[in-house]
Amino acid sequence: MNYLLGLDVGSSSVKAALLDAASGACAGSAFYPKTEQIIDAPQPGFAEQDPANWYASAKSAIRDAMYEAGAKPEDVKAIGIAYQMHGLVCVNAQQEVLRPAIIWCDSRAVSYGDKAFEAIGSEACLHRLMNSPGNFTASKLAWVKEHQPDLFNQIDKIMLPGDWLAMRLTGKVSTTISGLSEGILWDFKEESPAAILMDYYGFDKEILPTRVPTFGIQGELTDVAAADLGLAPGTPVSYRGGDQPNNALSLNVLRPGEIAATAGTSGVVYGVTDQKKVDPQSRVNTFAHVNHSAADPRLGVLLCINGTGILNAWTRRLLGDVSYVEMNELATNVDAGSDGLSVLPFGNGAERVLNNKNMGAHVVGLDFNRHDRGHLCRAVQEGIVFSFMYGMEIMADTGMPIHTIRAGDANMFMSPIFSQSLANISAAQIELYDTDGALGAARGAGVGAGLYESLEQAFSTLEKKQIIEPDGTNLNEAYGRWKNTVEKAIET
Repeated sequence: MNYLLGLDVGSSSVKAALLDAASGACAGSAFYPKTEQIIDAPQPGFAEQDPANWYASAKSAIRDAMYEAGAKPEDVKAIGIAYQMHGLVCVNAQQEVLRPAIIWCDSRAVSYGDKAFEAIGSEACLHRLMNSPGNFTASKLAWVKEHQPDLFNQIDKIMLPGDWLAMRLTGKVSTTISGLSEGILWDFKEESPAAILMDYYGFDKEILPTRVPTFGIQGELTDVAAADLGLAPGTPVSYRGGDQPNNALSLNVLRPGEIAATAGTSGVVYGVTDQKKVDPQSRVNTFAHVNHSAADPRLGVLLCINGTGILNAWTRRLLGDVSYVEMNELATNVDAGSDGLSVLPFGNGAERVLNNKNMGAHVVGLDFNRHDRGHLCRAVQEGIVFSFMYGMEIMADTGMPIHTIRAGDANMFMSPIFSQSLANISAAQIELYDTDGALGAARGAGVGAGLYESLEQAFSTLEKKQIIEPDGTNLNEAYGRWKNTVEKAIET
């Protein structure tokens, strides 16, 4: 058998999936841990994880996926890695982790990015970096430099979470152009590492890993890693992508005008363009897509809302005695608009779409005499949908109109209320596919290792599962009320 192994390192869990290279079918999949992976918050606004836990979870998930597929170590022909974006892992010359990883939803570096944006200048940042330095990887490293100078001086290389896992598998420290761009460490004018930001922050260029192609042999599994994972030594790692570019890849969103969405812990809409256009306020962000090159630009415009599925999960824990299916049933018994109840889902850190404000979540318009748990369940889902629409309006202003949204049939998209409400408010057709980030990484690995001749061949077996069309339900009044509340909150 020829299997391709995809690993998806999320903040909630690590998933492993084995793809049958010939049929495109998932032969086995598993994730760990079975409850949400711990995110440490030593101070308000901080979010950290121990990279060793990612490796331990990958080991367990690979074991179970291999068992489900009945696969032998030699059956796995290549490995692809998807990972949570914007994190920071620091290692010394012995490849030892120096501190917990500062992950994507950590907001400690906002002020550093704001100062850099002002000092370097908005025009240079937006036209060369395609973003404000914001709360991204480079700015997180600036925080380490100021607050942990002794530790900073021990750093040999900085990495993204996927770079670290690839290093743990292969012993080689490397990254990709797409990865550098998500850390705001790539200059799109020069098509080289972003010296203007590195110099401002006082970073030596040697702190960046070696660059490797997104698709291609990036290293081979070491004897130690192979023994740990139950795989064959020398198995190539041949693809790497951040979770949202990779989610787009998994949905075959590779060409200008195509749109992908996901609604897990956080929510994302990600569109591909060949135009270097940006939001002047950097509320949506532009990165190098997995198939970007200087000669043939492919850029991903990314809208991120931190508090999506995590709000739904919090609500379930609050109610205490219901499942997600029962929450959907409760919501179905309430009319669209939730009888005036609005929920702002911004309770998971600073939101880029809100100019990096950390306003917290809000429940607005609650009436003790009219509203019950069904209203809350519906208002939560509609609030998440409205946050998507708020960001998509900004994307449209950058020249990214949205007519069709592709998504995996997973997480919030498994809720009929959520999917139909999103179709109704956006007037977009939603296409759902039976795929996920781990399977997308597996297909990418097949391209990188040469098992597929092209991306077109890799996705020739991807099948559409469901189409959701707008049904005419009018949510404009409810959205207008919600949006007005958000904008008043931003002002204060």
